[in-house]
Amino acid sequence: MKVVHLNNADITGGAARAAFRIHKSLIKNGLHSRMWVNDAKSGDYTVNGPNGKLRKAFAQFRRHSVYPIMQTMKTQNSILHSPAILHSAWGKLINNSEVDIAHLHWIGGEMASISDIGKIKKPVVWTLHDMWAFCGAEHVSWDQRWRDGYTKLNRPSEDRGLDINRWTWKRKLKHWKNPIHIVAPSEWLADCARSSQIMHDWPVTMIPNCLDTDVWRPVEKKIARKLLGLPIDEPLIAFGSYGANSQYHKGFDLLAQALSHLCELNENAELVIFGQPTPKKKLKLGFPVNFMGHLYDDLTLRVLYSAVDVLVVPSRKEAFGQTAAEAQSCGTPVVAFEIGGLSDIVKHKNTGYLAAPFDTEDLADGIRWILSNDAIESISEKARKRSVQKFSYDIVSEQYKVLYKSLL
Repeated sequence: MKVVHLNNADITGGAARAAFRIHKSLIKNGLHSRMWVNDAKSGDYTVNGPNGKLRKAFAQFRRHSVYPIMQTMKTQNSILHSPAILHSAWGKLINNSEVDIAHLHWIGGEMASISDIGKIKKPVVWTLHDMWAFCGAEHVSWDQRWRDGYTKLNRPSEDRGLDINRWTWKRKLKHWKNPIHIVAPSEWLADCARSSQIMHDWPVTMIPNCLDTDVWRPVEKKIARKLLGLPIDEPLIAFGSYGANSQYHKGFDLLAQALSHLCELNENAELVIFGQPTPKKKLKLGFPVNFMGHLYDDLTLRVLYSAVDVLVVPSRKEAFGQTAAEAQSCGTPVVAFEIGGLSDIVKHKNTGYLAAPFDTEDLADGIRWILSNDAIESISEKARKRSVQKFSYDIVSEQYKVLYKSLL
């Protein structure tokens, strides 16, 4: 069985890392898997990207070429928008290849057009990493147009100019005549897909993103702290994401509010923030802050998770929760709001703490519950065990293998 994965990048960004891991888990399970990308950084021989400076530059030019069009729409939703209008050769390459399954992932950034997707003749599996596939052009939606349909009447009142979201959504309806088998990494995202106007009659399966749990395993805490130059004895509270604090849906402002409720910890606890460099303007969070910058390799991230006492994921929306899964695999408890994919990853008061959505006092209670818990070793062991049972390569790849066989 031959599978090809289509994703904009191989390891740059959360979706890319998730897709790359799925690809590698299938190889480990004995499948012939390859990955086709516009931005290859891993150096892995099973990943095919553009060759030569000119082709690489053109691949990057495509994503920027639609900016003038996007400027005709004024919206309060600052998340990335992908109108997917530029045709590519990916569909033809897939159709003319010997692959049995075309597995789509995050194909934003004008990697392929909406019509390109509709022309793929091979059996298609599409793993969602955000909401774009059933929305308009937006990758995260804050309204219900994806559920109700993009009409002229339900456009957000603050939006102005061309309604590119409606235009993009209508093109999806036009070109995607044949249902695609959708895979969602969380029950929340699966329910969204099933409730959407585009995918309400498409097959949807929930399969979580995976981790190589032989690699993502605990490092002795004191050793990890020494390696990173972090305080040895103080409680450490971590927060981080790819592109960390600039994204509204990642909830950094909610974390800041939660920290204001933890005055009794100010004297000894410290923060560890990864995903962004030290800002010019000092953050006033009430705690000493250790900025770790962007951490791109798995080994450094694994050491960081092992070094801290708790990871806080204060997201407003989360399709899966990659950092939460990684942290728990390293035996680090996670505190998060009970939303999206985080509800599937964290088991409340067992592997971490799930706070009522956007209740910052409850989020603070969760941090407090972890740091003051006498059974912290037991919580860490349960977090590690749950990750191995749900997210390991052999567990997840076998679910995909069964799905592929059903399509063939």
